[in-house]
Amino acid sequence: KHIAEMKELCKKADEVILATDEDREGESISWHLLEVLKPKVPVKRIAFHEITRTAINEAMQQPRTVNDQLVRAQETRRILDRLFGYELSPVLWRKVRSKLSAGRVQSVALRLVVEREEERRAFTKSAYCDAEATLSKDGKSFKATLTSVDGKRIATGKDFDAATGALKVGEQERLVLLQENEAKALTAKMSAEIPWKVIQVEQKETRVRPYPPFITSTLQQAASSALNFSPRKTMQVAQKLYEGVNLGDGSREGLITYMRTDSVTLSEKALQDAAQFICSKFGEKYHQRRQYTTKSKMAQEAHEAIRPTQMDRP
Repeated sequence: KHIAEMKELCKKADEVILATDEDREGESISWHLLEVLKPKVPVKRIAFHEITRTAINEAMQQPRTVNDQLVRAQETRRILDRLFGYELSPVLWRKVRSKLSAGRVQSVALRLVVEREEERRAFTKSAYCDAEATLSKDGKSFKATLTSVDGKRIATGKDFDAATGALKVGEQERLVLLQENEAKALTAKMSAEIPWKVIQVEQKETRVRPYPPFITSTLQQAASSALNFSPRKTMQVAQKLYEGVNLGDGSREGLITYMRTDSVTLSEKALQDAAQFICSKFGEKYHQRRQYTTKSKMAQEAHEAIRPTQMDRP
């Protein structure tokens, strides 16, 4: 029904504009539309990452053709899904629950889970203790952790071998392994020496860098931590923000850029808008241009990072 309707519309149109997503799947959708509709009029392929008048107008000024390499990449992913999924999905039905599906991504994830579970079962436990004191000065209390005894560092979890449960080779001579009775005796002895004296103060300069812009996974993590949102709810809210709101004059504009992305890169326009907003609101000394790059070699980077479409919108 829909194909027949689109074919009729193509006959009446002066040109066809394909505006699917710019990733592999979006490119494949455009290719399939051309294969099915076979339009007799000129065809333009455009892509935009935010639903704003400016972004759509810019996309219309830079049309292109369908990228066959992206289409073939999507077909390859589809084949991989079936090569792995058709064998793995029935196993999930039997071992976990019915109606689960698995493909190229889930297959790798399941392998990682299995390998981690094997490591967990082979893990050997070891016991160790440390000591902590609650101190106060000028009415302010703070906690201090014992780090060394007689010049030797207190052993912590990272100093143990996961396979054997013993201290790592070469660490025995440099560390103090406290058992529970030893830790209690040590704290009792130290408590008897009160008041303690501060014999050395070290000051270190640290540098805190801003977090990279949101991608899909980090957006979901932040929403879960701060708002206790499930990934499903996060994406539902993000979808509404992307689709936007009615501005009151009959037009509609998105509030954020596309929310399904694996790229931390920001567009030049976004960087300029952020610079203008920071300089005008806080001053130029608070602005430093910073462009993050995606480290993953497998990232598609078809869309930029998730950001507000307008920095100055209240």
